[in-house]
Amino acid sequence: MTIYNLPIRPRRLRHTAAMRRMVREIQLTPADFMYPIFVVHGEGVRHPISSMPGIAQLSVDEAVREAGKAAALGVPAVILFGIPAEKDPVGLENFAADGIVQQATRAIKQAHPDLLVATDVCLCEYTSHGHCGIVRGEEILNDDTLEILQRVALSHARAGADIVAPSGMMDGMVRAIRRILDEHDFINLPILSYAVKYASSYYGPFRDAADGAPKFGDRKTHQMDYGNVHEAIREVKLDLAEGADMIMVKPALAYLDIIRQTRELCDVPVAAYNVSGEYAMVKAAAEKGWLDEKSVVLETLTAIKRAGADIILTYHALDAARWLG
Repeated sequence: MTIYNLPIRPRRLRHTAAMRRMVREIQLTPADFMYPIFVVHGEGVRHPISSMPGIAQLSVDEAVREAGKAAALGVPAVILFGIPAEKDPVGLENFAADGIVQQATRAIKQAHPDLLVATDVCLCEYTSHGHCGIVRGEEILNDDTLEILQRVALSHARAGADIVAPSGMMDGMVRAIRRILDEHDFINLPILSYAVKYASSYYGPFRDAADGAPKFGDRKTHQMDYGNVHEAIREVKLDLAEGADMIMVKPALAYLDIIRQTRELCDVPVAAYNVSGEYAMVKAAAEKGWLDEKSVVLETLTAIKRAGADIILTYHALDAARWLG
């Protein structure tokens, strides 16, 4: 056998599992996750979402239990999405004191005071037309929508939310929300802005989960074109200038390059949303026996963190936290 006198052998640091663990550069932990929860009216409700195996629409009491599971596993935060009792053109329940998200926020904070509760601030789940803003004809009105977003964010703040997360991609939404929060003495309430949200086909299962599919047209007039990079950087800069405390990129897996550029651009925490379609693809392939779910999920989430995400919103949060435990 020929023996080569190689001065450098990178494989030395891969030789055993213990060695690989010690030198791993990116360490994924449950503290990296934020767990999305869909909340509906009723009691004892766990309505499975067929396109998202393992995820369900939950009544407030069940949402409190689900949030407790997250807290027990070391997941530091949940984000709430509400499905209202009734829909209308404005989405009145969205900013009602007894709205479903407001109820869930109060209940979760009472039961689990150390768990962070973020709330989605948008119109699509609450409106009869299913769009992210006020509609005239088939036009989404940007500036008219800002006042509604202010009312929603303020109602969430009053319910006890730890973070408000505007997701509608309306121009000026961060500035408008920051202004109303500050005017009502919520100066310490941070804004997690969906600054870079692409018009993505990966959102399909979410629209089943949140009952928020648009009744006409699409969301390409406000969500970004997936071919654009410089526009994403512009959106990040604008939201930072308007007062965003954290920045989100959505989706995650097909936009790792955007996560990386966002991380290099800004010095605030960067979140990435591992969205419903990304989750559903892994679940479907795992059910077919085509891949190992645990290995693929942990590899995917590590890749998102490696790209630069400080916070990963993922439906895999509970399973991943157990596997990492």
